[in-house]
Amino acid sequence: METTDLPITLVSWGMALMPIVVLLVLLAGRQWKATQAGPIGMLVAGAVALFALQTPWQGVAVASGKGIWDAVYILYVVWGALLLYLVTDRAGGYDALRRGVTRISRNEVFVVIALGWVFSSFLQGIAGFGAPIAIVAPLLVAYGLKPVYAVAIPLIAHIWAKMFGTLAVGWLATVQVVDLADETAAAFQSALLLTIPAVLGGATVVWMYGRWAAVRHAAPLVVVIASIHAGGQLALTLVDPVLSAFLASTAAMLALYPLSRWSRYREPAQGITERPAMRHDHAEQADERDTPMGFAMSLLPYVVLTTVALAALLITPLQDALASITFGLPFPAVETGHGVAVDGVEAYSPIAPLTHPGSFLLVTALVTWVVYRARGYYRDTAGGRRHGIFRGLLDEAIPASVPIIAFLVMAKLMDHSGSNEVLALGIAAVAPPTAFAFLSSAIGAVGAFMTSSSTSSNVVFSGLQQTVAELNDLPEATIIGAQSAGGAIGNAVAPANLVLGTSTAGIGGQEGAILRKTMPWTIAATGLTGLATVLIVALT
Repeated sequence: METTDLPITLVSWGMALMPIVVLLVLLAGRQWKATQAGPIGMLVAGAVALFALQTPWQGVAVASGKGIWDAVYILYVVWGALLLYLVTDRAGGYDALRRGVTRISRNEVFVVIALGWVFSSFLQGIAGFGAPIAIVAPLLVAYGLKPVYAVAIPLIAHIWAKMFGTLAVGWLATVQVVDLADETAAAFQSALLLTIPAVLGGATVVWMYGRWAAVRHAAPLVVVIASIHAGGQLALTLVDPVLSAFLASTAAMLALYPLSRWSRYREPAQGITERPAMRHDHAEQADERDTPMGFAMSLLPYVVLTTVALAALLITPLQDALASITFGLPFPAVETGHGVAVDGVEAYSPIAPLTHPGSFLLVTALVTWVVYRARGYYRDTAGGRRHGIFRGLLDEAIPASVPIIAFLVMAKLMDHSGSNEVLALGIAAVAPPTAFAFLSSAIGAVGAFMTSSSTSSNVVFSGLQQTVAELNDLPEATIIGAQSAGGAIGNAVAPANLVLGTSTAGIGGQEGAILRKTMPWTIAATGLTGLATVLIVALT
């Protein structure tokens, strides 16, 4: 960690925290839309950087440029996911999929778990970067869930796979920025702490659907899936962390078929009278809508997406060829008045477009459109909507892009100004070792909230966490594990993820409503992770 003269005082700590507080108050408290709250948070972060932390205008400009470039990475997923959604929706694919799913199992709890938890986790294992939210949210809406729940459920459910998903991109980034004495121990303890969101996530999905009656009914199923997810990932980190989340999530997907034959989950559940997540009209709509598409054809987008992603990521010669094409933007070195220095780069955060999840979505959307068009599905959809895919894409994607850019610029302003260091060092300065161990996961969660990325949270805070762990004689592997778990958990409230979900679920502007669903879970999961971290430290 570089030496700086950042002021670590209550006033400076409060100023550094201000952009986060403003964002939370506006989104959750005042119920502002993300398009309104995002720019305000960005302006507050800029003001703090300029006037409180002595960041020059050049530093603000560089941070803003990097934030916009970071947003491009996410927006490629957003636009690709929205295109795939519209291509499928305009052809009546979601109506056909819903009908087909109900034939596999008439048990709503089972279907919500299968789509919202198992399938979203599988997508995180192979694609990640928002794809689980963007793809699963409209599926759940089509099945009959209220849109707010349709977004909140996959947001929470796939968290356990964030660190080691997408072929462990978060883990690989972490070991690049910190020199770990025992990488295997750090990976194992990260996976150990991620068992908390794995179990809590599954239970919360069921509780959201039908409260305690549903939890009692689904308890055996939750135990089986959580054991496959958490236990599989934990064991595989000892063998190969890169494949741990992918193989565990794939095993859970394969387990769905025999579980659907279990009489307990084949027929409708009895005694669940309260179903707050379900729309009351979904059964009637399912009967009234008609579509020429069959169930097998409705699965085409997801088969193509899986095939494309696996081929690009697992076939080594193909992956090497595709990944060889990269490009990034040059940025100069900058330094604040307090000595926070950021080196210049020739190519900042280079993107490999051919292995980017957005490209997987784009290819999938094009293949799906060609097949569906050839089969005549675009004449008229069941809902009476015509084939206005491009116009629909512009109408949905442009409003979603504005807040994402604002959120990512805000994150970079906080990073380059030293706000993040002030926050973390302020906690370390007043917290004794045990308290810091408890709060280490919270630091990771705050990092994910600010950057909308568990990977970015680890890149920003892992070095600091390692340094403070050494100063306080805390086990390095445990603190890095807590940072990793916290970074994953924080994605459930990350603003860019909220916007991604509301965009594909058709409820743009309701980010605050979703935040109020996911925030209690995030606090609970972070707190339990903190307690588990303290326990591991005590036993180490």
